[in-house]
Amino acid sequence: MTGKVYLVGAGPGDLGLFTVKGLQLLREADVVMYDALANPDLLRECRSDAELIDAGKRARDHHLSQWQTNELLVKYAQEGKVVVRLKGGDPFLFGRGAEEAEELRKAGAEVHVVPGVSSSISVPELAGIPVTHRDYASMVTFITGHEKDGREGDRIDWGSLVNGHGTLVILMGLGNAGNISRQLIEGGMSPDMPAAVISKGSTPEQRVEVTTVSGLEATIRDKALEPPGIMVIGEVASVRERLGDLV
Repeated sequence: MTGKVYLVGAGPGDLGLFTVKGLQLLREADVVMYDALANPDLLRECRSDAELIDAGKRARDHHLSQWQTNELLVKYAQEGKVVVRLKGGDPFLFGRGAEEAEELRKAGAEVHVVPGVSSSISVPELAGIPVTHRDYASMVTFITGHEKDGREGDRIDWGSLVNGHGTLVILMGLGNAGNISRQLIEGGMSPDMPAAVISKGSTPEQRVEVTTVSGLEATIRDKALEPPGIMVIGEVASVRERLGDLV
């Protein structure tokens, strides 16, 4: 087996935040399997004869299931192809890259990872919200707002995150905002805790709304904020009032 698979982080969406190494590999790849959150303009950098495969997943709209993606990655590696698996953000942060790497390792394939600029940090800071701040938060906790399909209820104990976890940065949670905010408040968080919602961060369509933890669901609904979105809960959300957009 002479093929190689590169799990490449595509960053938060802004083409300028894609890594130099990722760009080099994209230009050399025989096959590129890309996610829905990867900026489609990146595909213009691919070779004209490269095979491009849409492996994107948004909510219930899956072009390929995860097992199909895994099988294709193994197949192309066994055929000796150089494959770029282009994944939004960073491959290992809520990106299932580790699962894909495990499948490739089990099949004896050569696999490498190219870290990407994670939206969990970059999107809030481009919106003028530092996830840590000497005056407000010395810790940050990254959480997925969308757990494994088929699971009944949240595995995350949201109430336990109220104290001692610093800023809460929640990815993929816009549709679950009401449940999240209710549980946080029931766990003792002040309903007036500053919070922010960032939709389509780092792109020309970026929208930012600052609210409170009790107002998250209504803000997302009334402002028609769409995925991909990130929620930031904590005193740092108020810093945006002084910094504004930093895109």
